[in-house]
Amino acid sequence: MLRAVIFDFDGVIADSEPIHFAVFQRVLGEKGFFLSQEEYYADYLGYDDKGCFAAFLTAHGHPVTQETIDDLVKQKAAAYFDYIKERSVIFPGVCDLIHEAAARHLLAVCSGALRHEIEFILEQAGIRKAFAHITSAEDVVHGKPDPEGFLHALAALNEQGAGRFMTPDECLVIEDSLPGIRGAQAAGMKVLAVANTHHIEELQEADAVTASLADVALSDLRHRLWG
Repeated sequence: MLRAVIFDFDGVIADSEPIHFAVFQRVLGEKGFFLSQEEYYADYLGYDDKGCFAAFLTAHGHPVTQETIDDLVKQKAAAYFDYIKERSVIFPGVCDLIHEAAARHLLAVCSGALRHEIEFILEQAGIRKAFAHITSAEDVVHGKPDPEGFLHALAALNEQGAGRFMTPDECLVIEDSLPGIRGAQAAGMKVLAVANTHHIEELQEADAVTASLADVALSDLRHRLWG
């Protein structure tokens, strides 16, 4: 039985991965590094900011210190927020699906994005109130593909007293990346992958795949995955 829907944010609700790439590239460029589009989408998509910078510096033989990571994250966050303040970045079909899902299920966000970025974009789109909980980068020690964030979101939903205690197999996670898919499945949750940032054939580890959330009928998905 489906009782909760947990949305990833970047690449699922917000069409923001190209923005993240451009800002990562800019911040790293100012430090003398070059991040190609191919490298970003192949190696770093799905990581939170700290994880992305740490993985990049390690891969390029640069020492990784907490001070360096904190500085890069701060610069990137400021540049990213300056961009989203001026633009709407919600994917087509997302608001309709969120409203449909919220009418029957508890909703949460589980994302490696920073909380103020998530809150701002959801408020801007008029859909913040649909979500009972947000798990952001600040709430976890281990980012995706670790299941920590998904289990944190589920625990928060259960703490809100939604009636019978929810189990992971009663949750649908909507993701766009392999680290996200693997983290959700490691948490024991079912996964719908949306091909916004990867080709459909690259997302076959998920329980279901769609080209766009505008094409998703939640009732059909419930029947397919829960019977």
